[in-house]
Amino acid sequence: MRWRNTRGPFRMMAPPLSPLARGAVLVAACLGLLFDGIELGLMPIASRSVSKSLLGDGFTEAAAGDWFARFTAALMLGAAVGGIILGNLGDRVGRTRAMGISVLFYSVFAAMGTWVHTQEEMLALRFLVGLGVGGMWPNGMALVAECWPAAARPLVSGLMSAALNAGILLLSQLARTWPVSPDSWRWLFLLAGFPTALGVVVLAFLPESPTWLANRQKAKLPPPPIRELFRPELLRITLAAILLASIPLVGAWSASKWMIPWADQVAGSANASYKAATQGWWALGATIGSFCGAQLATMLGRRASYFLISLGTTALTLAMFLLTAPLEPAFHPVVFAQGLVATLFFGWLAVFLPEMFPTRVRATGSGLAYNSGRFITSAGVLAAGGLLSILGGDYARVGAACSLVYCLGIVAIALAPDTRRDLET
Repeated sequence: MRWRNTRGPFRMMAPPLSPLARGAVLVAACLGLLFDGIELGLMPIASRSVSKSLLGDGFTEAAAGDWFARFTAALMLGAAVGGIILGNLGDRVGRTRAMGISVLFYSVFAAMGTWVHTQEEMLALRFLVGLGVGGMWPNGMALVAECWPAAARPLVSGLMSAALNAGILLLSQLARTWPVSPDSWRWLFLLAGFPTALGVVVLAFLPESPTWLANRQKAKLPPPPIRELFRPELLRITLAAILLASIPLVGAWSASKWMIPWADQVAGSANASYKAATQGWWALGATIGSFCGAQLATMLGRRASYFLISLGTTALTLAMFLLTAPLEPAFHPVVFAQGLVATLFFGWLAVFLPEMFPTRVRATGSGLAYNSGRFITSAGVLAAGGLLSILGGDYARVGAACSLVYCLGIVAIALAPDTRRDLET
């Protein structure tokens, strides 16, 4: 260990990682998030085919929309629980261990979807997959933020956010090449089990965060992390982080994602790859947007950039659902633009959330903020599914109505500090 004076008591510092070790951390975290993206993109493409296969003669469009909402809600609920529990685990036992466990959770339970026989079995598995999906984000982000210097943080945060959407893009291209249908969907879930190998490698070989190791050596241990987030000195920060992380999550899953079953409904079995193409165009824009979000937050400041992203996303989501439609020439360009602008939020969050919290609660705070929105999202998606039934399966009207949640960001950002600083320890 080495020591430095920081205008107060002497503080222990762990030796920094070598460039090779930092690179390994970044690659492992990006791969974990890429496979995370595959899990997030799987059911929007497969849900309708899964329902047709498992419901048989009981299949209807209303039932398909209802089950899509349930699958999404189960994933979001699992992700919320996993983000909080596994984020807390990352603060207690280390970022690397918690990240490896998260990868094993989502890959093993995803692979089990290959052999389901009922919708209820699939529903339970989506919840279990969500536990790992939720745990990957806070631990991966905290690990990389603590292993890389502050000057590189916008770049590496952008790469990690882009990796998640690159996973959705990769899955979409595979589904375009091998169209998903009621007779051919189980291979997707088998594919989603491949990251098991990554989880084992992370647990066995990946180095731990030097900042976390140094913090662990402090003589006085902090109180339990979850409780500390709601102490007076952190309460305002915690509530602001929850609100700002919730808005893009609720908007994405309660509004934007309806474009894929909408595309599937309009294109039909005669053009089975159209839904994958739709998700592919969205994911291409999202990969660019999630990378650029971190850069935008750095250039314009945290508050100004969030305000502009909220405004642009509201306009583009309304345009996607009200001014165009699947199979029209303008549909995919608008889908691409909406994906690009809407996912600027997530690159922004990758920079903003870790720097709000001190080390002892960084993964817990980031996980709580990011995944609290998923609790709300699970309810929002179910409500949107009910609205779909009321509106007779009109995906466009449901998506347009739910897109107004993005407007909240225009007001909510006024509650946040405009942070531009090194990570606190």
